[in-house]
Amino acid sequence: MSLSDLLPEGPTGPSAQILNPYPWIDGGRYPVKRTVGEKLEVYADVFRDGHDLVAAALCYRPAGDSQWRESDFRPLEQDRWGGQLRFPEVGAWEYTIVAWPDDIGTWLRDFQKKLDAGLADLSVEIEEGALLLETSARLASQVGHSPAAEQLATAAQALRLSAPAESRELILAEPLPSLWKRYPDRRLATFHPIMRAYVESERARFSAWYEFFPRNAHHDGQTHGTFRDCLPMLDHAARLGFDVVYLPPIHPIGQTNRKGKNNTKTAEPDDVGSPWAIGGPAGGHYEVEPALGSVDDFVWLVQQAKARGLEIALDYALNCSPDHPYVTQHPDWFQQRPDGSIKFAENPPKKYEDIYPLNFHCADWKNLWQELTRIVLCWCERGVRLYRVDNPHTKPVAFWEYLIATVRRRFPDTLFLSEAFTQPRMMQVLGKAGFSQSYTYFTWRTSKQELIDYVNELTQGPMKDFYRANFWPNTPDILAYELWNAPREKFMIRAFLAATLSPSWGIYSGFELCENQPLPPKEEYLHSEKYQLVARDWEEPGHIGDFIQRLNQIRRRQPALQEYTNVGFCRVANDQLLAYTRMASETGSPLLLIVNLDPERKQEGTVHLESLGLAPGQRFTVRDLLTGKHYSWSGPENYVALDPEKAVAHLFELSLP
Repeated sequence: MSLSDLLPEGPTGPSAQILNPYPWIDGGRYPVKRTVGEKLEVYADVFRDGHDLVAAALCYRPAGDSQWRESDFRPLEQDRWGGQLRFPEVGAWEYTIVAWPDDIGTWLRDFQKKLDAGLADLSVEIEEGALLLETSARLASQVGHSPAAEQLATAAQALRLSAPAESRELILAEPLPSLWKRYPDRRLATFHPIMRAYVESERARFSAWYEFFPRNAHHDGQTHGTFRDCLPMLDHAARLGFDVVYLPPIHPIGQTNRKGKNNTKTAEPDDVGSPWAIGGPAGGHYEVEPALGSVDDFVWLVQQAKARGLEIALDYALNCSPDHPYVTQHPDWFQQRPDGSIKFAENPPKKYEDIYPLNFHCADWKNLWQELTRIVLCWCERGVRLYRVDNPHTKPVAFWEYLIATVRRRFPDTLFLSEAFTQPRMMQVLGKAGFSQSYTYFTWRTSKQELIDYVNELTQGPMKDFYRANFWPNTPDILAYELWNAPREKFMIRAFLAATLSPSWGIYSGFELCENQPLPPKEEYLHSEKYQLVARDWEEPGHIGDFIQRLNQIRRRQPALQEYTNVGFCRVANDQLLAYTRMASETGSPLLLIVNLDPERKQEGTVHLESLGLAPGQRFTVRDLLTGKHYSWSGPENYVALDPEKAVAHLFELSLP
């Protein structure tokens, strides 16, 4: 190897250093997440050798496009630079930072220094400035911008004829600076390696989910519902203000080892079984349970939902009952035991005798992965764009990267919700791999400090660029200990927290009725709807449907509640009072939210609002959006009291001076 082999590419190598970009997820291994129109703030250290100035820009384009678009990238402090991007369309995007010598800026700075020093002869310096303007004129002409080229060339000649004291003012007179900054000499430009972003629809950031079982549409505990029976439940979800209706698996349910009521191992002839045990004589993941209707009936339901402003989300569960067609067609796709039998799904000491797990690392894994991806593509063709994915942490991350990327090449607006209640690192890497949203530990974060720490972790740290939380206080699998036999006020508290701490939240039906009977010692429902039809009285006194409806109405009207990273917690000495602000980044009113975490007793305290910059004695008005009541407050410290018999929370809109 010769010395010349070690020289950098280009005439003199990089002219600038571009270091420490942010966000930069795992060295660029994974893309940053944003939604259409949402701001992406980009930072980097940009500098060059010597004393000459440097200029920089943010460049972005749809992935693979030949043309770059540009956005400003400006110095902040020392060598740190920053800029913003907003992506206009769903899909994969690329962006980078380019830096180059700022020749005209350097000339202006040095020329002024020489003027200030009183140097008499600056003719050579003026000629240097004129030549730089002519270079910009030539570059403008090369890209077909003749008017700009003419203006720059004319300015160069005027500069040559100007007196030194007039030269700087001439070159800084608008529109000249805009022109020479637009057509700089970038022959020595330095480019940072390309960075990636995946841009999704607003639904990925702001959504309200409602889950119900179509087979239980009659709610009498006896009659099996069909897709055609679900219109009242769609109307119910829409009336409560939800925009996504999530359905548990709708596919044929296996007969072999079918689970009975309350997850018993022996099913009675009329037991409906668990819908997560997929596959039977009627088919597998491409088909629907005959008792629900037909595929055409399901497509009709999707259309009916859209007419009500709702989207249907399907459960994508890669479970196969012993009756699934894959078991006979591809037995090698399953976990084989030494005796030749297929292994049941297990989470010791639990064993799921109605489910066979797939072997994602079998010899025929490529065909298996392609087949499982075709399932999603099939349902996308039937109108579904949202998927709640069952237990993704038990499948290879590489599989999800492949599936999500493949689906999005054909249907770029497809969203995936990860149901991974598992270790933090796995939950995070699933977000990096492409999942749009994720269930979280919110279900078990109950104390004031737990909530503060967890929300800050999700929204203020590195996770905010690749992981979007969806807060659920309950699911068909989980009746959290906190809700065991709990009063309605506790359900209201958890709904308020979920709906206002995260822009995406959801409930499983029955939560609005404050269903609270557990199956001790497990965090599960007694008479779980997973295994049987359940009777419900939607007119029963004590439900909190009106409260949930009001929360969702406020969320839709308040931009501050639709953002993800704008939660700021306020000091309150009382550990049972949680106070936080939601400040809209662009339009909309600032909000102050205060919730009593104690469902039984009145709690009071002083809320400190230092972050609002209020002077002592400065008066302002707060209006509770839940009740419509107005209060006059003064300065950064104000007293609050919440009696859960009257109100579990305040949701204040602030009218600040």
